[in-house]
Amino acid sequence: MFLKSNIDEIRQPVAGMPLNLPVILSPVPAGFPSPAEDFADGTLDLNDLIEHPAATFIVRVSGPSMTGAGIYDGDLLVVDRSINPRSGQIVVAVCDGDMVVKRLKRQKGAWWLVPEAPDHTEYRPVMMPENSEIWGVVKNVIRSLS
Repeated sequence: MFLKSNIDEIRQPVAGMPLNLPVILSPVPAGFPSPAEDFADGTLDLNDLIEHPAATFIVRVSGPSMTGAGIYDGDLLVVDRSINPRSGQIVVAVCDGDMVVKRLKRQKGAWWLVPEAPDHTEYRPVMMPENSEIWGVVKNVIRSLS
């Protein structure tokens, strides 16, 4: 059985309207409050984080198989389908009709999908089946803290 992080939903970002937010380049201490708005260094359009809008999608993760890579249940992943995947990258792959999130590794002439879940020993690396494909490369993780 192939244990996986399921993809709950797929969305494509909407480009067009800029979404400019203030950027504060000075470090923000985690120990005590700082009036950060006094140090705004300009703005950042969140659309600038997406290199290939027509090939970029957002997917929601379900499951704990990638917690060691900082990807948790409910996170949103920004996935670029135009990037050629390389060993070591985190990818969304389609295996046996299911989408999964794993780290792609090349070992001994074979491609492997490797989970990173130190607290879940039931997840094991899986050699990519012949009928599988890399759907896209994960570029960013978006997580709600509330």
